[in-house]
Amino acid sequence: MARLSEEILGRCEAFSQRMLDVVEVLEKQGRSRRICEQMIGCGTSVGANVFEADEAMTRKDFVKCLAIAVKELSESRFWLRLVAGRGWVSVERVEPLIEETTELRKIMGTMISRTQAGARRTESPI
Repeated sequence: MARLSEEILGRCEAFSQRMLDVVEVLEKQGRSRRICEQMIGCGTSVGANVFEADEAMTRKDFVKCLAIAVKELSESRFWLRLVAGRGWVSVERVEPLIEETTELRKIMGTMISRTQAGARRTESPI
């Protein structure tokens, strides 16, 4: 029951790939395994949850999956800011990723709001 555009799915998959690229840089530098694992977890969860939302059977499940993706984007943003702030990865490298977290969060937030509003309209008595 595909609900999302290929553009959104592709952007989320690309975001996850780019997060893995940053982690590979950190691993080559011998940085904290715990931080790398956190970044892998939240970065890849974005794509996984959006792909799961695309196949959701109900509006409630769709919203739940997107809401998790939004949280994971927020966590990704935190870790990106942290590693850039420590100088482990250049700000120039992570800034586009940080901007992408903001854009994707806005897009998904709008989808969540519209889906919830549509659910309220269909539940209202006529």
